[in-house]
Amino acid sequence: MNKKIAILPGDGIGPEVVREAVKVLDAVAKKFGHEFEYKEGLVGAAAIDATGNPYPAETHELCLWSDAILFGAIGDPKYDNDPTAKVRPEQGLLAMRSALGLYANIRPVKSYDALLDASPLKADIVRGVDFVVVRELISGIYFGKPRGRSEDGRHAFDTCEYTADEILRITEKAFQYAKNRKKKVTLLDKANVLATSRLWREVVGKYAALHPDVEFESSFIDSAAMHVIQKPRHFDVILTENMFGDIISDEASVITGTLGLLPSASIGEKAALYEPIHGSYPQAKGKNIANPMATILSAAMLLEYSFGWIEEARAIEAAVEKALADGIVTEDINKGQYSTVQVGDAVAANVLA
Repeated sequence: MNKKIAILPGDGIGPEVVREAVKVLDAVAKKFGHEFEYKEGLVGAAAIDATGNPYPAETHELCLWSDAILFGAIGDPKYDNDPTAKVRPEQGLLAMRSALGLYANIRPVKSYDALLDASPLKADIVRGVDFVVVRELISGIYFGKPRGRSEDGRHAFDTCEYTADEILRITEKAFQYAKNRKKKVTLLDKANVLATSRLWREVVGKYAALHPDVEFESSFIDSAAMHVIQKPRHFDVILTENMFGDIISDEASVITGTLGLLPSASIGEKAALYEPIHGSYPQAKGKNIANPMATILSAAMLLEYSFGWIEEARAIEAAVEKALADGIVTEDINKGQYSTVQVGDAVAANVLA
């Protein structure tokens, strides 16, 4: 079966890890008789350097053309270290999410037996962890207006805003995932302080009452941040708003012992984008040391979520687990071990085995 995939390598290590994910997708195509058509586009600092725009119109059209989008990373020190820069790579990511309506960010968090010792947490805490964070992605304080600073620069302000409809659509997505998992949803909010959180609790609570087959609970974000570390097996599907989801999913990443193993999906009405949760890691750019597994696992999510190819997705996941068990890992897991390319080669070979 022929599928069109937009490739957005982005900045830093993005091109290197995306290249290995494409290698694994090609192995899947060979094994299962599929055909992928890839087209590459610019985004982030690479796009600013070439066009002055972090999300050019050509890239947007490419995303609309595709059946799914595989994305690397955004960010570059020359912009990070320049507080006066008016155009920043991250603006391209926000613009892409908004233009494509990517309202649901899905971040699985899973521990691997082969890497229990890599986690800073005790093995008996992280063993068997398997939950997913469902984060609202295109509203809240990151997108609210008005925002800005006063003329004298001594006063800054941001606006957090949500509608019931925005909350409801991400709630439906979270409960859909829960019904295919352990049938439990935990809402994270700050309803004792924030009006937006009280609206979240109201909307989600009413929806949960209509779905008694799914266990539902609410938790304040500050106590939940503690419980994710103390008892991560408590969670199945975590549902939350944009900023809280950004923070809690990054916190949860320590469970695996490395950001290099955490994939994600951003799903909307017009498109679906798949990316590793790590950043552009400019210090590793061009050194062939970056861990490609999060991007490879993002490709597995792409096959399952956008194409409905569960067997193919599981083949990638099993190939990654075998590479981990065999110790074929990059330096973030085991110093002085395998390169980015060698890990990609191993996972692709495992798919074909």
